[in-house]
Amino acid sequence: MSVVVIGLSHRTSPVEVRERFAFKEEQIPAAMAELRQCGLASESVILSTCNRVELYIATPLPAARAFAELQQFLVTHHACPDLAHHHLYKLAEPESLNHLFKVASGLDSMVLGETEILGQLKQAYDLALQHKHTGSLLNKAFQRAFNVAKHIRTDTNIQRGSVSVASAAVELAEKIFDSLKEHEVMVIGAGDTSEKTARALLSRGAKGIAVTNRTLEKAKAIAQELGGRAIGFDDWPSEFSRIDIAISSTSAPHYIMDRAKLEPLMKLRQNRPLLLIDIAVPRDIDPDVNAMENVYLYDVDDLQMIADDYLKQRREEVAQCEAIIRSKVDALLTERSRRA
Repeated sequence: MSVVVIGLSHRTSPVEVRERFAFKEEQIPAAMAELRQCGLASESVILSTCNRVELYIATPLPAARAFAELQQFLVTHHACPDLAHHHLYKLAEPESLNHLFKVASGLDSMVLGETEILGQLKQAYDLALQHKHTGSLLNKAFQRAFNVAKHIRTDTNIQRGSVSVASAAVELAEKIFDSLKEHEVMVIGAGDTSEKTARALLSRGAKGIAVTNRTLEKAKAIAQELGGRAIGFDDWPSEFSRIDIAISSTSAPHYIMDRAKLEPLMKLRQNRPLLLIDIAVPRDIDPDVNAMENVYLYDVDDLQMIADDYLKQRREEVAQCEAIIRSKVDALLTERSRRA
């Protein structure tokens, strides 16, 4: 029995591919159950974020066979036979454990050293744990990964000057508008990333915040906490005359905003510049709107430009972090061999 990883990320594929492979949270328990029922996995954790989709699997199968069948599982589940071969990576031990530890520590993130991925990884692990899809191998591996992430955060400078995806989006906004003080913001979708983005915008001086979500009560709760206003999800287009920045991060399976919908809204806004930041996967906004005058659309891959600036500042810390991770992986494998 060993731990393998198969997946794709911002390093191997653009957002238009990643969104094809994304799992909705409510789909994940059934997918993990299917992996066990067909004999592919004894234990499993599925991580699906805007920047990566990864399957962490404890399997009795030889690695080559496991990878072939896991790829077929992903292809069948998402109907993407033409995309898998070019974008998926496949890692067996010890590389699989090394990868897990790097992901938890923010070393494989678009924004080097960011901490948001650690929370997402913990949520993915907790979901698997609640549905009893983990066992001794993945429990030990993930718990050790969380400890390694804490070690790296406290004993290195990898996170000095780091930003999350949300604050990177805010920095992009400040490149379009010199100051946020005269600009109102709408947050479409009341998820964790959207809330963090709203907080970051307010901290940089945004004039006001409007929050909309399919569940109005959730929008009201976040708006109240942030000192903003909540609006019904069907009513958000009518608010576009007031706002200059929209951050969209819903779980909709299709575009919620396209050129046909946006063109009359731009007329209401008298064609003032509009910044759209689409941090959803699958994407919320049709890329075609970027061709419209005074509309500036950026997606999660565009945030890489901001991340690159920080990468240069922290590159020297990477070697120290990777040395810590290698030693922790070796220790984990040594412990396992002794118990065997």
